[in-house]
Amino acid sequence: MSRLINFSPSSPICGVDGCRAGWVAVHGTIFDPQISVFSDFASLKNHFGGDTIIAVDMPVGLPDFVSGGGRGPEQAIRPFLGARQSSVFSIPARRAVEAPDYRAACELSLQTSDPPRKVSKQAFHLFPKILEIDTCLRSDAALRERVIECHPEFSFCVLNGMMAMGTPKKIKGRVNPAGIAERVALLTKLGLPETFFAAPPPRGVSLDDRVDAAVNLLIAARHRDGNTRTWPENPGRDSYGIPITIHG
Repeated sequence: MSRLINFSPSSPICGVDGCRAGWVAVHGTIFDPQISVFSDFASLKNHFGGDTIIAVDMPVGLPDFVSGGGRGPEQAIRPFLGARQSSVFSIPARRAVEAPDYRAACELSLQTSDPPRKVSKQAFHLFPKILEIDTCLRSDAALRERVIECHPEFSFCVLNGMMAMGTPKKIKGRVNPAGIAERVALLTKLGLPETFFAAPPPRGVSLDDRVDAAVNLLIAARHRDGNTRTWPENPGRDSYGIPITIHG
């Protein structure tokens, strides 16, 4: 399903990923991208102003209850990713994400999921960043229309003709050079300059963080031009009115 918001053809675009330093943003144009680092999401969204489309690799929208393998968006995109499915973490219901510690998160997740399931450590480590975005979107309804959730592995899949990448970005927690090279090759084929990937990334930003933010920039451009779809096709909203969907 295509989005219904009509953005200006000149609307600024920004692709965002979480990183050790906070948040990395690739912005500007596809043919002349820039990279910036922000310590928190509020600073990032304030920096880019009120008309920038921000495509972010982080769950957006938290349901009160989940059934199956996490939120609807995660379940919708997994079948397309083949061996890359493990990159799609199951995010629990809002109460679990807002829990003060891992034990409480697991207990609350058991209460708000069917079948009852605990929280993976990988998902739990995302919760602080999820809540950073959630705080911004809860306080600014207009922001909900221009901050869109995407998942880099699914973004690559969409941009690769609905074919998942053949190699992993990481192996046993370490960046896989072959996986980075495969993704950079697609990004440069689609217009990003090779020189952008030749220089070392900023401090606190890994090679895969930069690649993920860069592919999100392309999704932001697709969204501006009216070419994104939503997964699931008919997404819902959480109790605060925040959309629960992945764009691609």
